Amino acid sequence: MKNVRRYPLLLALVFGLVFTSCVSNKKFAASEARADRLQKENTSTLGKLNDCNAQVKNLKGENAILYDEVASVQNDLKDLAASSNMTIADQAKRLKNLQDNLQAQRDVMTNLKNTIAAALMNYKADELSVYIKDGSVYVSLAEKLLFKSGSDVMNAKGKDALKSLANVINNTKDINVMIEGHTDNVPIKTGQYKDNWDLSAARATSVVRILTKDYGFDPNRITASGKGEFHPVATNETTEGRATNRRTEIILSPDLSELYKLLYQ
Repeated sequence: MKNVRRYPLLLALVFGLVFTSCVSNKKFAASEARADRLQKENTSTLGKLNDCNAQVKNLKGENAILYDEVASVQNDLKDLAASSNMTIADQAKRLKNLQDNLQAQRDVMTNLKNTIAAALMNYKADELSVYIKDGSVYVSLAEKLLFKSGSDVMNAKGKDALKSLANVINNTKDINVMIEGHTDNVPIKTGQYKDNWDLSAARATSVVRILTKDYGFDPNRITASGKGEFHPVATNETTEGRATNRRTEIILSPDLSELYKLLYQ
């Protein structure tokens, strides 16, 4: 009878132990899962922290480079400012010298233009003109004043005009002379010249020879150039326009060597 009473008690004890064991296992499993999760989160956080440290290190390096660049620019600016401050007076003096030199060149060209115009005043307006263009004096001589049609042989009236011009320019220092021959666009009709290029160059050369050999102008200061039909000053569609385009231009330019010295000294 006593043994029968013990069975229920024993069963209850066994059941309690089993239940307690199940509860403990569940808590352990939960704790283990939580610990694993915390470990993973810790690993992730540590990785992010390492990334942040690396970025901070990179930023420090970039900042150091930027600081060096800024310092270099500041030094350059200081050097430039120091250089500018040292040469402000010199620059002002140079600018004034340039302005004075330019004005002197303009005065020389204006006086030269007036002197040449006075020396050639006996010629008609349709024979020659004297004017200033781009800082140079132009003496434009019509074909009919210098040459017969299709020829580079200068007539007597043309030589007289060149003699009057030579009397002026031979006494004018610091000028260079360019002789440009020009034609209209009508093709050349003589076997002596291949084309208008050839004729314009021959006429320019003829003027150079007369100014240098006959009237003593310095050959080192003069150049001949043939422009052909490609620089007209009037239309080639009319007789008057073509006559205007058939011309020889004598261009007197100032010697700019002193001006260049002022610019690049």
